[in-house]
Amino acid sequence: MHIVDLNSCEDRAIEQTARLLLEAFRDDTPGWPDMASTREEVRASFASDRLSRVAREDDGTVVGWIGSISGYRGRVWEIHPLAVRPDRQRQGIGRALLNDLEDQVRKQGGLTLWLGTDDENDRTSLGGIDLFPDPLTPLQRIRNLGGHPYEFYMRCGFVLAGVVPDANGFGKPDILLAKRVV
Repeated sequence: MHIVDLNSCEDRAIEQTARLLLEAFRDDTPGWPDMASTREEVRASFASDRLSRVAREDDGTVVGWIGSISGYRGRVWEIHPLAVRPDRQRQGIGRALLNDLEDQVRKQGGLTLWLGTDDENDRTSLGGIDLFPDPLTPLQRIRNLGGHPYEFYMRCGFVLAGVVPDANGFGKPDILLAKRVV
């Protein structure tokens, strides 16, 4: 497996990346309901303020994708998205993509990576509850109830940085994580 800039890839790899995004988030995020929306997301990742990297097998098959959006004058980069083909998850591909992105962000002068990871289906102790008036207390006691990815990011060195209550509807928060990359 090797990681390359998606901007330099042929149309076949771009189409595989769009399909991968649809498959990876099929059950979790209604933001990409079809191939047209995932193709649009992939094309948007080619903007000048973004990074777009894919993990490819030796035969060229795309098995993972990570994108990032620059903010705060290039000092902070949002991970958007990270997707690994479902049949290749838990094989180190996501971690390799994160490590590569950290290197790319450092080369751009970035200091911090951050991301939001939604809990739309009560996979953490924050889901399904009213987090107001004090969202940080439940965040300090967060528990993973069903394979939510926030623990993966924490194993990769990210820390809990906040929570946006009701980001996706009542009781469906967005969990924010961040990591210094310098």
